[in-house]
Amino acid sequence: MKPIWIVDDDPSIRFVLEKALARENLPTRSFTHPREVLDALADVTAGDPARQGPQVLVSDIRMPGGSGLQLLEKVRELQPGLPVIIMTAYSDLDSAVSAFQRGAFEYLPKPFDLPKAVELIRRAVEESQREEVTEERQTATPEMLGQAPAMQDVFRAIGRLSQSQVTVLITGESGSGKELVARALHKHSPVADGPFVAINTAAIPKDLLESELFGHERGAFTGAQTQRRGRFEQAEGGTLFLDEIGDMPFDLQTRLLRVLSDGQFYRVGGHAAVKAHVRVIAATHQNLEQRVKEGGFREDLFHRLNVIRLRLPALRERHEDVPMLTRHFLQQSARQLGVEPKRIADSALARLEQFAFPGNVRQLENICHWLTVMAPAQVISLQDLPPEVLEAPVYQPPVRATPGAEPAATVTSMPVAPLAAVVPVAQAPAAPQPASDMVGGLHHPAVPAPMPAAAPSWSADAVAAAAPAAAVHSWEQALETEAQKLLAGGQPEVWDALTRRFESRLIRTALVATHGRRMEAAQRLGIGRNTITRKIQELGLDAPDEA
Repeated sequence: MKPIWIVDDDPSIRFVLEKALARENLPTRSFTHPREVLDALADVTAGDPARQGPQVLVSDIRMPGGSGLQLLEKVRELQPGLPVIIMTAYSDLDSAVSAFQRGAFEYLPKPFDLPKAVELIRRAVEESQREEVTEERQTATPEMLGQAPAMQDVFRAIGRLSQSQVTVLITGESGSGKELVARALHKHSPVADGPFVAINTAAIPKDLLESELFGHERGAFTGAQTQRRGRFEQAEGGTLFLDEIGDMPFDLQTRLLRVLSDGQFYRVGGHAAVKAHVRVIAATHQNLEQRVKEGGFREDLFHRLNVIRLRLPALRERHEDVPMLTRHFLQQSARQLGVEPKRIADSALARLEQFAFPGNVRQLENICHWLTVMAPAQVISLQDLPPEVLEAPVYQPPVRATPGAEPAATVTSMPVAPLAAVVPVAQAPAAPQPASDMVGGLHHPAVPAPMPAAAPSWSADAVAAAAPAAAVHSWEQALETEAQKLLAGGQPEVWDALTRRFESRLIRTALVATHGRRMEAAQRLGIGRNTITRKIQELGLDAPDEA
């Protein structure tokens, strides 16, 4: 990991932070005045292989030879995505607020509580690493991958919308890549030079969501010490992506409707209207028509968002893309972990194509991370696949009537109409709707109705071929068998031996699923950050670097 840069003319502050961060296994590099920092950044920018740029910059606000505010401005020019934490005395609160408004990640008042300071720096590190992963994905990989007809329809729809700023509603199952489509719509739009700002309305508590969207004035509520720009202001001149819009609280739906209708809004606690020149793209995995019927979603907001509807297919509807996506994710995982990319045998690839992928593309990506870490050989064989794949029944795609070549999807505008006009024709649950069925809220007239499909069926031979005998039992049965073997062989301390193996495998899997982020892995496992750190040390795990 890149070091934390500390800038302060007070040697005691530098010493305390260096020691505290060292205990957290966070590398540091210290400077006494801003000029040294700018010289070091110049070396990094020039490509000096001996120099490594900062992960986070922590700077005092008043130092001989320059101020932290001036340093902040110059650093933002050189590395716009670098989180900068400004340290300041309580008497310098106005200066700290000024720094915050100029783009500082956060300010740290002096004298500070050391554990809180370390926690703040760790938050900044995680934010920096997320930005690095996002930038790497955007620059080093194609925007989207897919050769299946359903994905080609999506690509054509994006192309037809490239000259428009119309509101788009993206629907599709969780993990199918709705944010990737939103980013592509933004990149190929007239507002591509503006910012792309995403917010998951389901991930933010109701009490905070209003402030996140619209910002707040100083003193609007307890803890609002400064004025804060919301996501609408941050996205000015660009695109605001509202993910999981179906989970937005009902009272906030009214405020969102007003912004879409009037093009202006008020910050929380504010009295002056703020103009919003923003393109809105929304996404959901829910059936919004049903949510409207149930009274959980405003019908007028639904029609405002449903100007153009673009349905993203599930991965099981584009199984021919699985080999290409698998190889891509294996290469990506190898780059992130700094290892040689693994290859996958045809038999393993064929089994992946027969998997239903309830978690869609995100699940395939996680499986590839797991294989990169857990597969013992350089070539991934059938038996190396995780149990969730080997033990699953072979997926049988629904049979469709295809009298001729399926035409490309058409993008049509959705007029404001009664709700019944936009409810899709009822289908058998086992027959997912193709991407071209619902673009612009209307069915493509040339796409035939799907045939009702029977429940997937398979023979005993097919199951035996797909899953080895050792994998058809549950993990509890495997644990019982292993315990019996150890007990029969006179193994001492069986409890400790099996517990260590269980904890080791569980923590490794969680770290792979979170791309090595220990804090997130601990949260998802339901244990503390100190606990997972201690367990990694006790078990001697070669954990991936946090990313």
